[in-house]
Amino acid sequence: MPPRRRFIKYLAKLFDLWVLAVSIVVALIVCSSPKAMTFAGFVAMRIKLANCLVFALLLFVWHNVFVFCGLYASKRLTRQRTQFVEVSKATTLAAIFLLASARAFQLQVVSPRFVLLFWFLTTFIMVAGRVAARWLLLALRSRGRNTRFILIVGTNERAIEFVRQITGHPELGYHVVGFVDDDWAGTLAFDSTGYARCCSFASLADFLRVNVIDEAAIYLPLRSYYEHAAELVALCEQHGIVLRFDAQVFKLRTPHYRVQDLEENSRILASDDLIPAMIKRTLDCLLSGTLLVIFSPLFFVVAVLVKLTSPGPIFFCQIRVGLNKRKFNIYKFRTMVANAEQLQDQLLSMNEMSGPVFKIERDPRVTPLGRVLRNTSIDELPQLFNVLKGDMSLVGPRAMSLRDYQLFDKDWQRRRFSVKPGITCLWQIHGRNSIPFEEWMELDMQYIDTWSLWLDLKILVQTVPAVLRGNGAA
Repeated sequence: MPPRRRFIKYLAKLFDLWVLAVSIVVALIVCSSPKAMTFAGFVAMRIKLANCLVFALLLFVWHNVFVFCGLYASKRLTRQRTQFVEVSKATTLAAIFLLASARAFQLQVVSPRFVLLFWFLTTFIMVAGRVAARWLLLALRSRGRNTRFILIVGTNERAIEFVRQITGHPELGYHVVGFVDDDWAGTLAFDSTGYARCCSFASLADFLRVNVIDEAAIYLPLRSYYEHAAELVALCEQHGIVLRFDAQVFKLRTPHYRVQDLEENSRILASDDLIPAMIKRTLDCLLSGTLLVIFSPLFFVVAVLVKLTSPGPIFFCQIRVGLNKRKFNIYKFRTMVANAEQLQDQLLSMNEMSGPVFKIERDPRVTPLGRVLRNTSIDELPQLFNVLKGDMSLVGPRAMSLRDYQLFDKDWQRRRFSVKPGITCLWQIHGRNSIPFEEWMELDMQYIDTWSLWLDLKILVQTVPAVLRGNGAA
């Protein structure tokens, strides 16, 4: 799941817990006698440990009830009326559990009137909050923000109707990349609709390698296309693409316009505990901003030296492949001659790295100042701007150039693009350019599969001595 969506999901959970707590307090004030519940009396109220434990238990159960009711699944394609029904079901279950708990723990203050007021407040505030959030997100998506690139698998009537619905509502924030299917009895009817296929099942793997795809929606009769569906699941897992399916494919009672998540494969933030995800992005912003301020004098000195010692621009800008193969410009201090990229083909025989990566320890294109900047990793500092912008993270797999990415020959290696690239990672602290490409990719997979906030902090701490030693720098 993309970090932005997980952050929104985390905020929704916090909002709901806040609503539950506020509703309990308001119901307590309203349902207590005026004499017993003055403001001074409320402030001076003694809070028993047992009551705190009961309240914590209620919040825990309510949270899991809300998760079970699907309140935190993607709602881009869910009707507002359906959302209201879901919230009402969830708050009704919460109210029933509150009443049952009152009987079990003999909470005399929790009367039927108390529970009814609690249910009304939670339902009203949660629905109002979701309406406001939906309006805000729709406004942003209608302006081209928070866009999701979706691939449609199948060319039957359900697939076409699904595409018509989402293209008719640009505020949903979806961009249809195209359709995937082989020739079949309905191909002529599909062609007459004006839509076109972007690839067949045989060429799907190649298509995923070179295009930005966030989600894939399956509209296939799975009984007769089981093999294709299984291959699609495997491909999407390798690329970190979210899978969606049509409810009617599985003969569910939900209408086909309601799309459900089948599997989410971005592993770095796969934990249900979203606090580390929020902390990761917060640390990225705080640390990158702070370091940019601290190193601003160094930036000025290096910029002057680069300009004085070699003709050409101060910064080296290059298109790199980021999250889900999105392209962005990476920034570094220029350490080579101005036409270094044009000279690369002439030096291919000198490449000292295995795999698609190009590295030469004594690269003749590197300037004398550039060699110092590389050995000290000072040339990497402008990437802090990429972190602040959100294209990169402080910790993550290294951002690959288009040339290197196009030379990848194994799809499992492309799963590294299911997370944001970073300035440092396990590869950086295990020898940088001194380790072979296959081991480098395995370290990236290890980072993705075992990600935690603690691992990020550990890598950041170990990066400092690794940079000072200069091991593997080139």
